[in-house]
Amino acid sequence: MGHRGRSAPVRPASQAASGTPKEPVKAHTRKHNICMVSDFFYPNMGGVESHIYLLSQRLIEKGHKVVIVTHAYGHRKGIRYLTNGLKVYYLPLQVMYNQSTTTTFFHSMPLLRCVFVRERITVVHSHSSFSAMAHDALFHAKTMGLNTVFTDHSLFGFADVSSVLTNKLLTVSLCDTNHIVCVSYTSKENTVLRAALDPEIVSVIPNAVEHCDFTPDPSQRCDDRITVVVISRLVYRKGIDLLSGIIPELCLKHPDLHFLIGGEGPKRLVLEEVREKYQLHDRVRLLGPLEHKDVRGVLVQGHIFLNTSLTEAFCMAIVEGASCGLQVVSTRVGGIPEVLPEDLITLCEPSVRSLCAGLETVIERQRSGAVPSPASIHARVRNLYTWRNVAERTEKVYDRVCGEEVLPLDRRLRRLRTHCGPVAGSIFAFVAVLDFLFLLFLQWWLPDWLVDKAPDASGPLALWNQEHSQSKTRAPSKRVVK
Repeated sequence: MGHRGRSAPVRPASQAASGTPKEPVKAHTRKHNICMVSDFFYPNMGGVESHIYLLSQRLIEKGHKVVIVTHAYGHRKGIRYLTNGLKVYYLPLQVMYNQSTTTTFFHSMPLLRCVFVRERITVVHSHSSFSAMAHDALFHAKTMGLNTVFTDHSLFGFADVSSVLTNKLLTVSLCDTNHIVCVSYTSKENTVLRAALDPEIVSVIPNAVEHCDFTPDPSQRCDDRITVVVISRLVYRKGIDLLSGIIPELCLKHPDLHFLIGGEGPKRLVLEEVREKYQLHDRVRLLGPLEHKDVRGVLVQGHIFLNTSLTEAFCMAIVEGASCGLQVVSTRVGGIPEVLPEDLITLCEPSVRSLCAGLETVIERQRSGAVPSPASIHARVRNLYTWRNVAERTEKVYDRVCGEEVLPLDRRLRRLRTHCGPVAGSIFAFVAVLDFLFLLFLQWWLPDWLVDKAPDASGPLALWNQEHSQSKTRAPSKRVVK
C-alpha cells in the first residue's frame, strides 16, 4: 500500500506484528488464561468494545481461556456469558465520567484479585488510555506477579492539561508493563513519545472488520440521487463542525445530493440548526444512535462514506464503509493514511474547503461511472484485515510476555523512580508499596487456596450448556406407568 509523509505503509497480513520476537515460541503450543480489562464494553457501543469482543472470540477459537472485566452497566451486574462461553464480569464500581470509573488504585484491588485468582489468569490485557479500570488492573496485576499487556486505541496531544495528566498516568502505567500494542504506526510513535517507551516493546497490530457482517448491496441505493453516509459520534473530535460547513455548501451546488447521518452526541444540535437554517429536512436525515447490527443497513444505502475526524489512531468506520462498497472520503489525520490503499480512499486536509473539493471529485467520478464496483471493493478489503490474523499476532505477544520476568517489588520501585521522575516516581513508588501491603493483607484475610476456582467455559460448563440445549430440543420420551 502507498503511504504519505511519515506514516508507514500497512504491512501484509502474513507478516508478524512489529516488535514481536524474531524467534517466537513454537506456534500455538502454549495456551493462556487471558483477562481483558476495560471500562468500555457491551452494552456500550464503540470501536474498543468491538475490538475486545471480536479478539476474544478468535482467541477462544484458538484454545485460549478468555474472560472480560468491566464495570456494571445499569442492571447488568455480576457475571454474564456471551457467545462461545465468553465470561464477562460486570463489577459494581462507580462510574465517574464518560463510562470511565473512579480510581483510587485500591478500591478495585479486592475485586480484581478475586477474578485473577478465581480464573487462574496468566496474562492481564488492558485496553484504552481513557479507562481508569485498565490502569488499575495493570497496577494490581504487576503487584500480583502477573504478565501484562496494554493496547492503546487513541492519539493524544502534548499541550493541553488533559493530555499532560493522561500522559503522565500512562508513563507510570506502562514503564514496567511487559508489552504494548498500538493499532497503527502513527499511534505507536505517539505512544512511545507520550510514555517515553522503548520502541522494542511496542507492537503494531491493526484492527480488523467482520467482512461477513459488512457486505455490499447496491439494490438498497437510490439511483436518482447520490447519498453521502456519515456514521460517527457527534462530538468535536469527530469534526462535526466541519460537517456542518460542508452540508449547506454542497447541497447548494448539487441538488441530487443527500446526507445520511448516524450517531449521537452534543454536536447533534449544530447539525439540526444547519438543517433548519437552510431548509434541508428532506436531504439531511439524522438517524440518532445506531446499534452495531444496524450499521450495515445504513451503509449500503450510500454511495460515499465521509469521515471528518480531527484525530484518529486507526478509524474502523472507514474500513466498514469500504467493505460495504462505498467510496471513502476522509481527513488526512493520525493513522488514517495507513488504513486503505490510495485508490480506495480520497484524503483531504481537515478543512471545509479541502473536504468539499474531495467530495466533489468523488461525486463527479460517481456520476461518470468511473468507480470500481462495490463487489470488487469488498473483495479487496476482506483480505486486508481479518480478526483471525489479529488473534495470531496477539498470540505471539502473549507467548513473548509469558517468557519474560515480572519485576519484583524492589526493581519495580527503582524503575518507577528512574522512569517517571523524582516527584511522580517517588509518589507512585509509595503507592506501589501500599498496594503490595494491601495485597498481603488480602492474602491473609482470604488466602488464594480458599478462593473458589471457576470452571473453564471450554470444559464442564460448555459440556453442561451443550447437554442442556440438546435436552430442550430432544423429543420427550414416553413414560410407562405400571
